[in-house]
Amino acid sequence: MQFPLGKFPNQIPWLRGLVCSCTLVGIWGMATPATLAAETVTIRFGSFQQAIAVADLEEFAKTGKLPKNLKLFSSILTPQVRGLLSQRLQIDPKIGDKFVAGLSKIPAGKQFISSLGAIIPGSTAESLEATLNIALRQVNGLTALSFVRAYPQENVTIDASKAISFAVEFNPRYLQSQAFNLLLTRELDATAPSTTRFKSTLNPAAPGKLTVQTQTLSFRDSERNRTIIADIYGSQGDKQQPLVVISHGFGANRQFLTYLANHLSSHGVTVAAIEHPGSNSTAVRTANTNLAKLMPATEFIDRPQDISFLLNQLAKINLQPGRLQGKLNTEKVTVIGHSLGGYTALALAGGEINLKNVREFCRDSLSFLEAPADWLQCAATNLPEKKLQLGDSRVKSAIALNPLVGKLFGDKGLSKIRQPILILTSTADTITPSLKHQLVPFSQISGTKYLLTAVGATHLSIGDPKYQANNTLVRERRGKDTASLRMLTQGVSLAFIKQLTPEANQYKQFLSSAYTQSLSGTELPLRLVSELPTNVESWLEKIQDKK
Repeated sequence: MQFPLGKFPNQIPWLRGLVCSCTLVGIWGMATPATLAAETVTIRFGSFQQAIAVADLEEFAKTGKLPKNLKLFSSILTPQVRGLLSQRLQIDPKIGDKFVAGLSKIPAGKQFISSLGAIIPGSTAESLEATLNIALRQVNGLTALSFVRAYPQENVTIDASKAISFAVEFNPRYLQSQAFNLLLTRELDATAPSTTRFKSTLNPAAPGKLTVQTQTLSFRDSERNRTIIADIYGSQGDKQQPLVVISHGFGANRQFLTYLANHLSSHGVTVAAIEHPGSNSTAVRTANTNLAKLMPATEFIDRPQDISFLLNQLAKINLQPGRLQGKLNTEKVTVIGHSLGGYTALALAGGEINLKNVREFCRDSLSFLEAPADWLQCAATNLPEKKLQLGDSRVKSAIALNPLVGKLFGDKGLSKIRQPILILTSTADTITPSLKHQLVPFSQISGTKYLLTAVGATHLSIGDPKYQANNTLVRERRGKDTASLRMLTQGVSLAFIKQLTPEANQYKQFLSSAYTQSLSGTELPLRLVSELPTNVESWLEKIQDKK
C-alpha cells in the first residue's frame, strides 16, 4: 500500500484533529500512581505558553464535559481529542520492563525515545525509560494523561510543534504492535536453531537454469467494464507446474514483485502479474481525497474477480496454439499478494468477508490514531452485502505478504480457508501493522499455515529494488538492507508452490525454521514458524478479549 506524499496529509480525516490534539499531549504513557506526579501540563508553541491542570483534562476525558478552567479551549477540546486522551495501549505488565529494554534497542524504538525527548524539553532517555518502566507495571493500559501523571515532576512542558510531527508516525496501535512483536521476536529467538544445522545440495533461492520470456496480455471484461492487463513470465519448464498469479497492493502496479516473478519462472513456474485497474497507482492519483473513500467499495469484490476472470481467459489461451499452449495450469493456482493484494489472495483461497464486523469497527472504533490500512478497509462499508464469499476453487494455496486484513474477515472468516497459507509480517510496518493485520489473522487460520517474520522490515521491504515507490510519510527500509528478506522470499515461495507438485517432499525442507535461520542476519533477523509460540498465543488471546 502506498500513498503519494503530496496528497496524504490533506486526504486523511484524522489529520484535521491532529494539530489540536498534539498541542495538548504529544505522547502516550502508562497508567500509574507516582510519588511525585505531574499536576499541570504546559503547552509551548513558539512564544505561546499555557498551563493546563491535568485534573481538568482527566475530567474532560472521563465525562466529555469541559470544566470551567477549560472553557477557553472549547474549540480545541473536541470529541476527537477526548478520544485521543482516552485511547489505551494494552501491554502485558509481565513483560513491561522487557518491552522498554527491547524498545531502546531497535531503530523504531530509538527513534520513539528520541522523539519523545524532543517533545518534553529537559527530559532524558533515562527518565523517559524509567517512567515507562514504572507505568508498564499497571494493568489499565497506556493513555496520554496517565503518562503525564507518572512523570516525576509537578509540571510537564510539551513542545507542541514537535508533538505534531511525532504523532504522524507514532500511535498506541503501532506501539502495541511493537510490544507484541518484541515478545514474538524474543520467543522466536529462544527456539531458533543454529545457522550451522541446515545443509542441502539444493538452493531454492538461487536463480533457476531456465530462460524467462515475458509478454503482456490485455483482456476486456465487458460485464464489469474493466480492462485487465497481465505480464506473463514463462519458460520451457514442466507444463504441469502450478500457475502463479501475483496481485499488487493499493497504489502499486504489476511491477512491484518483478524479481520474484522472474525467479519463479526461471524454475519452470509460469507467473501472471496482474494489474488491478481500480486500485493501482493510476487510480490512486485521481482518487477521492478522503482515505476511507479513496477506493471504490466495489474494489474489494472486483480484485478477486479480476483474478478469476484472468484465469478464465488464460484457460482458453492454454488450449490455443502458441508459446503459452499447455503452460497455463489454471486448475492448480497459487496467488501471491502484497498488502491489499494479500487480502485478495486470502479471499480467493476461501476467506469469508464479514462486512458487519467492518461496519461496526468503522462506526465505533475508527479514530485518527488508526493506521492507513484501518482507514482503507472502511471503504468496504458501502457494499450492500453482509458477507461475501469470493473464493475460487482453482486457487490451491496463497501467499499473503504484509496483507491488509484488519476486520475484513471478522473473527471467523479466515477459519473457512482450507488451502495452505503463508503470511509475511514485518515488525516495523506502520501501514499494515503486524498485530491486527497479520498476527491475529494468522491465529485464526486452522489449516496448513506458515508465518514468516522479518524483524525490522517495513511495508515495502519485500518489493523489487528497481520498483519506484510513491513517496510516503513513513520511513521505508528497502534496497540492500533487505536483500536477505527477498532472497528468503524467493526460496520459501518456490518451496511453498512446489508443495502442489510431485517434488513436494524434496522442497519441504525449506519450509522450516532451520532454513530461514540460515539466511537470517543480525541486521534483519528472519524467522519462520507454523504455529505461534505459546506465550505469544496467550497474550494475543488477552488482547482480543479486551476489545
